[in-house]
Amino acid sequence: VQLQAYGGGLVQAGGSLRVSCAASGLTFCMYDVGWFRQGPGKEREFVATVTGSASSTYFAGSVKGRFTISRDNAKNTVFLQMNSLKPEDTAVYYCAAGRIPVGSSVAVSENYNYWGQGTLVTVSS
Repeated sequence: VQLQAYGGGLVQAGGSLRVSCAASGLTFCMYDVGWFRQGPGKEREFVATVTGSASSTYFAGSVKGRFTISRDNAKNTVFLQMNSLKPEDTAVYYCAAGRIPVGSSVAVSENYNYWGQGTLVTVSS
């Protein structure tokens, strides 16, 4: 199984950026896919998750209303659209895939089995 996150870069505050996660080696539609991030000097934190069927999405409070998450199961890809970016959104963004049981938290990194290598997003003020 491989997950590859890409699309990071440098953007000004208030701008937008879309990062993507391409997966291979798994039955993609059966996996929930989440994004986590780790900023400089910070612990890794949950950002957003989309369920395998794309029927549900979940967001951290800090990004709700600014970020959207979607997926294209035909292309084994998940997208994180980030709008109204703030300097505090600067981080390495990681995608992760897991089959998370109903009732378990999508925000807990231990519930994900596979991780990508991360892509750096830098938001300048």
